Amino acid sequence: MAYGCRIRWSVEQRGPSGEKVGAASTVTTAGPAVTKVALVTGGAKRIGQAIAIHLHQLGFDIALHYCSSTEKATALADELLGLRINSCQLFQADLGDQKQLCALTAALCERYSSLDLLVNNASSFMPTPIGDCVTKQFDDLLDANLRGPYFLIQGLLPLMQSRGASIVNLTDVNIDRPLHHYSAYTAAKAGLASLTRSLAVELAPHIRVNGIAPGVILWPEESGTFDAAMREKAIENAPLKRMGNPQDIARTVEFLACNAPFITGQIIAVDGGWSLVG
Repeated sequence: MAYGCRIRWSVEQRGPSGEKVGAASTVTTAGPAVTKVALVTGGAKRIGQAIAIHLHQLGFDIALHYCSSTEKATALADELLGLRINSCQLFQADLGDQKQLCALTAALCERYSSLDLLVNNASSFMPTPIGDCVTKQFDDLLDANLRGPYFLIQGLLPLMQSRGASIVNLTDVNIDRPLHHYSAYTAAKAGLASLTRSLAVELAPHIRVNGIAPGVILWPEESGTFDAAMREKAIENAPLKRMGNPQDIARTVEFLACNAPFITGQIIAVDGGWSLVG
């Protein structure tokens, strides 16, 4: 990311579901007077949506990737385009499918001359008890959480060489304190954390690579994944005694991408202190 510029936008502050949460404000960001571009994978909903909205408010043009959430992706893109013309482009792909991933990187290279920020947010999450896990489940989790980000980075390297680009990978605090029955998921996310550190060395000095390990930010979409008692315990065990919210992750992405030029290879836990005592 290039530093020392002035980009100003008058925007409405909106939450992760698109709701207005404050009065319109003017945002000034650092960097040269050129449009910055961020790719957010899995950006149509939940944490990815919050990241996309926040980066757009900062002045980034958004390359918004989604897999199957077509309606939500279209609605978000329409909203961002309504705030600033030509500031969002949709890209659909299953990152676990190599042909689709290659088509995605080709489309991005055709659309943009450079990419300032890649946020590997897209993820897959499911229980896989070791006695029941089948090859397809393991492969699906590995594809979504490790293989996809790896080959996406590889395919986008030509776009990320000219302006000091940044990569932010979303891992998970549970890679150090694994969840019961989620061994394949945590192994894949642990691989992504290792990849973050390895690529920070390999891609330096031109590209910085960091990670964010979210704690309890949003509960999984499958309502039965954690029962009420487990959810209450997770919150009670965190020193801050509360859940976080998607904006906590979005602001950390901003910090790593825009305000931390001397940080690379680090993974920041955003978990209310849970990883210290959980």
